[in-house]
Amino acid sequence: MRPEATFATVDERVAALNGRYRHHAARAVFKEALNARETGRVALVSSFGAESVVLLHMVSVDRPSLPVIFVDTEMLFPETLQYQIDVASQLGLTNVQVVKASRTQLALHDPKSDLHKRDTDACCNLRKTEPLEAALTPYDAWITGRKRFQSGTRAKLDFFEAEGDRRIKINPLAHWAPADVQDYMWNNKLPRHPLVAQGYPSIGCAPCTTKVAEGEDPRSGRWRDQDKEECGIHFVDGKIVRGPLNKEDAA
Repeated sequence: MRPEATFATVDERVAALNGRYRHHAARAVFKEALNARETGRVALVSSFGAESVVLLHMVSVDRPSLPVIFVDTEMLFPETLQYQIDVASQLGLTNVQVVKASRTQLALHDPKSDLHKRDTDACCNLRKTEPLEAALTPYDAWITGRKRFQSGTRAKLDFFEAEGDRRIKINPLAHWAPADVQDYMWNNKLPRHPLVAQGYPSIGCAPCTTKVAEGEDPRSGRWRDQDKEECGIHFVDGKIVRGPLNKEDAA
């Protein structure tokens, strides 16, 4: 289902959606977003990380055939790869699409798989942002698990955001607190990512994710000691945050 022509721009569709669902609960936002005329063709993007199972469970209840895009950066923890397989099977998800970076681009920009040591932004761009952008090409909207409490860049997150001039980003859990996430997982007896119990409340690629000590921000283990909060697939203050493949590309 394509977005209705009545809404000429993405910004207009986002404004209509936020106005309609501003006071709705996360569960209702998720369910209605799958069928709203403004969203068109929708996919869920999931990292199969620490809290991903919440939205994956909602998919399994409302539309098990919904496309679920999983970007395998080929630098993920082995536990994440196994968790992806186990959760998809347990929840009966029938349309998980595993995407990876172009072999040509990897050979050109990261032949030794050590780009993350020199330029984490470029590595994220190569292994996550570009493959995801290609995978999202057929879709008019995509669902994320981002929440306001996760970082300063997400503090004003709305249920719906404009991504450029052609796609909508849907954040059903934007207003959830950590307790809401845990309650949902507990009440629905959902499987936990095995690394959470080992001190990883936020899980990304293995080289750039460290354990988090008690009292630290849950995302402090991501790109520790770097001026970096996002991998590059999300917008901050209306601008997409992503790194160039090399310094010369920055211009």
